[in-house]
Amino acid sequence: MSLKIRLSRAGAKKRPFYRVVVADTRRPRDGRFLERLGTYDPMLPKDHPERVLLNEERIRHWLGVGALPSDRVARFLGAAEIIPMPAQRNNPQKSQPKAKALERKAARAEKAAAAAEAAANAPAEAPAAEEAAAEEAAPADEAASGEAGTGDGEGEEKTADSGRIQRA
Repeated sequence: MSLKIRLSRAGAKKRPFYRVVVADTRRPRDGRFLERLGTYDPMLPKDHPERVLLNEERIRHWLGVGALPSDRVARFLGAAEIIPMPAQRNNPQKSQPKAKALERKAARAEKAAAAAEAAANAPAEAPAAEEAAAEEAAPADEAASGEAGTGDGEGEEKTADSGRIQRA
């Protein structure tokens, strides 16, 4: 008979409460168990002393007999220093970027390297080009603001809807 120390759910809907039990692995989650070893109440704050209650003596007995804790119970037992704290698990294969994301990253790196190289090769040309662009933009701004005030028709308005001029 293969034994597991695991959680068995109790409590009302949307109000979970778990019992830490030792049960045969072939039994259902909330089915028959051999012994109740503690409780877990996830509704309590994490620092509350009654959030996880464990019967350490009986847990050590069942571990000695060969019962294996589930992942969650192993974390509880590790926090209570009954067993060594299990390593935090993750799935690195799922979290790695996929092929398209790797291609985009490589393209961005190439562009950044090319831009850095171009900036290193032509530092003197860049300020002159910026000044020329600023001088060309200034006369264009003045012309646009001067045109807005001109118009020989009195009472002319541009409507926002059609952009046509309506005479009052």
